[in-house]
Amino acid sequence: MRIRFITVLFVAFVGYAFTGEKLMEWMYPRYFPVRVYSFTDNELTQEKVNVGRMLFYDPILSKDQTISCADCHSPYNAFAHTDHDLSHGIHDSIGTRNAPALFNLAWQNSFMWDGAIANLDMQALAPLSHPAEMDEDLANVVKKLNESSTYPNAFYAAWGDRQVTGEHLLKAIAQFQLTLVSATAKYDAVKSNTATFTPQEEAGYALFQNHCNSCHTEPLFSNYGYANNGLAKDTTLNDMGRYGITEKAEDRFKFKIPSLRNLSYTYPYMHDGRFDKLHEVLNHYTHLQPGDSPELALKTALPLSSKDKADLIAFLLTLNDPSFVFDPKNKYPHDLFSKNQESKQTKK
Repeated sequence: MRIRFITVLFVAFVGYAFTGEKLMEWMYPRYFPVRVYSFTDNELTQEKVNVGRMLFYDPILSKDQTISCADCHSPYNAFAHTDHDLSHGIHDSIGTRNAPALFNLAWQNSFMWDGAIANLDMQALAPLSHPAEMDEDLANVVKKLNESSTYPNAFYAAWGDRQVTGEHLLKAIAQFQLTLVSATAKYDAVKSNTATFTPQEEAGYALFQNHCNSCHTEPLFSNYGYANNGLAKDTTLNDMGRYGITEKAEDRFKFKIPSLRNLSYTYPYMHDGRFDKLHEVLNHYTHLQPGDSPELALKTALPLSSKDKADLIAFLLTLNDPSFVFDPKNKYPHDLFSKNQESKQTKK
């Protein structure tokens, strides 16, 4: 049954191949919208993805070489984290926001909770240079990589040049992140006509379409815009959200709308991780008091009964994608580090 499911789901996908030293297929479902990311200046190849995957898991990117991208974006949490509300950096520094999940990034045109970054190729600069995260300088990272016994070989395989550059470093990380496509949940099987919702899931789906779809638009389950969802202000963090980038009054307390895919793996919820359970999130929306604030995305509280909440959660659980979360090709690349070390020894 599992083999049949995978086969049918594969048939439902459409592949894109991009020119490079070796062609690589990039797969996503036919019912996904047109991607935003352009591969024109960053052609997708397996060799470049390999470099990006190595860098993603390597603490060499941080100043004291103790923190990697994966420390805040664990593959087992759909590339989010669950062990603390706010992200942690070197010297156990504590950030101001919860680390967002990383998947389906090719359909997004801005990044970070406040949209501070508008190009995925540049996104890694933000955590790399943030004093409460990696607290490092790009030029120094490039120096460390060029002096390593591993990376010149990996960069040569990807770009035909053993010299590591900042541009290639950032594009490699982006390439690995672009391959993190979550599209094999039960919801996707239903969309592909290879599975059906239970009656409770179907009822929850109807509630979702009536109350949630405008912001968490399917099939990506976000419109990737920004919204003020009426959370009580955290006076300690005093985080104004997108207002800190645009300085527009209407952007006060607006944060990027996250995807609802993989919610079982990406708790705690909200930009500051204040809610641990889905029912807490729903309770927030059912008790919302919008008042007179024009920035609120919801003008009235959601009219959900206890049964409605249970049905809605049942549907949301169909967005969990264990095949993506536990995909071995996204995990720590022991094989790639070993391969490039062996290549180094062979050249001696």
